[in-house]
Amino acid sequence: MREVDLGCGRALLIKQHGEFSAMAHKCPHYGAPLVKGVLSKGHVRCPWHGACFSTATGDIEDFPGLDSLPTFQVRVEKDKVIIRANKQALQSQKRLKPMSRCSAVINSNTGFSHVLIIGSGPASLVCAETLRQEGFTDRIVMCTMDRHPPYDRPKLSKSLESTAEQLRLRSMDFLQDHDIELLTEKEVVAVDVKTRSITFEDGLRMEYRKLFIASGSKPKPMSYKGKDVRNVFHLRTPEDANSIARLANNKNAVIVGTSFVGMEVAAALTDKAHSVSVIGIEPVPFKTALGEKVGKAIMKLFETNRVKFYMLNEVSEMIGQHGQLKEVVLKSGKVLRADVCVIGAGSVPATGFLKQSGIHLDSKGFITVNKMMQTNVDGVFAGGDVVTFPFPPRNNKKVNIPHWQMAHVHGRVAALGIMGRLSEFKTVPYFWSAMFGKTIRYAGYGDGFDDVIIQGDLDELRFVAFYTRSEEVVAVASMNYDPIVSRVAEVLGSGKTIKKRDVETGDISWLIDKGSH
Repeated sequence: MREVDLGCGRALLIKQHGEFSAMAHKCPHYGAPLVKGVLSKGHVRCPWHGACFSTATGDIEDFPGLDSLPTFQVRVEKDKVIIRANKQALQSQKRLKPMSRCSAVINSNTGFSHVLIIGSGPASLVCAETLRQEGFTDRIVMCTMDRHPPYDRPKLSKSLESTAEQLRLRSMDFLQDHDIELLTEKEVVAVDVKTRSITFEDGLRMEYRKLFIASGSKPKPMSYKGKDVRNVFHLRTPEDANSIARLANNKNAVIVGTSFVGMEVAAALTDKAHSVSVIGIEPVPFKTALGEKVGKAIMKLFETNRVKFYMLNEVSEMIGQHGQLKEVVLKSGKVLRADVCVIGAGSVPATGFLKQSGIHLDSKGFITVNKMMQTNVDGVFAGGDVVTFPFPPRNNKKVNIPHWQMAHVHGRVAALGIMGRLSEFKTVPYFWSAMFGKTIRYAGYGDGFDDVIIQGDLDELRFVAFYTRSEEVVAVASMNYDPIVSRVAEVLGSGKTIKKRDVETGDISWLIDKGSH
């Protein structure tokens, strides 16, 4: 792969098996330089977050992101390679797949939609867009409790001052242009599968032919005195993020919980707040997800940035006054001032409204689906954080993978299922977290790992960690080691296994080499 300058923009020139092709050089998701990614059979994988694009068509083949890449004509004349590109495509670096319009005559007050989607996250949005891309011409209605059109939620905890407009994934105009109706601030309180209808909190009913539930997760409830306090937040919306940033300015912030969201908020506040204290449920953050060694190395990064750690079992009480939390008192007698408090103690599926519906939920409240994302009820599909689904690399064991990237995949598979098409579930889970200008990348499904093999230097935060179960690598995490996570994702995605002994030797050059395997 080579990035080439065409005068009014750049393109990615690819030579594979003697054949040339050219396309946009930036990943449409966050603008990563694809030349630094991984090229393999017929596609290129982004080095940052693992999105894949076909080298022949530029179509997006794995997520995150919504758009595809424009491709450019290439011809070879003697020893010259000539690229012919559209100026506009070079400037925009992204391409929208053609979408059909809705041909049904609709009065927007009609209480019936052919497809009704609950939620407005990436699973919902990709589902709606895929339906239109695949030629679906009936009505699509998406309803959400949110006030805003779909936005980039993972950024909330990383840049607290961003507005909904800055984070927007698709505008209202875009949705209208493609006949995707969006009902905002609408909470679904019941689903009746017999009459194929849903009821909103305001009493409005709507009937459907096919239902897609992607209601996501909600913060784990925590019991503390004085529930309705104005300066205690669960980070859910851009307004929450903006309030947290404002209240923490030169003040004292307390974060309860060491989830990725909690820790990202703590990191984002260090240059704004006077003090940042993190109260953890476990002594080492990320221990469950990344293992003790990696967790400790990241904890050290926080401590060098003046973040103090305490344990939840050290807390004796949280004291409030006049509707505000004032301080957290530790059993040792130490008092932590709390001008703003963020609860980041994990989440539970938002499925309370389905309790009496007949749609099957497991013991933890997740909706169980099959490989087409279909529930036990005909015509009802579900995806994203709210489901457990059969995961092929674990012999189709039902798993819950609440990643932004995975929700996109579910939305696509569900849309094809709604249209009666079986699509192969081809993806590698990919996750990332950013703190203090450093990014942790992660690919695979590491649940139940029994060993971690680390190459590189943990103290310098330039490392790659391989998570193994018995003799097999099931996941990988890295910092400052690109594009290794995308390279491993590529190997796992091709169906090959990486053996523990292959990464134990210390020679992982076969994974880092630029050549495609």
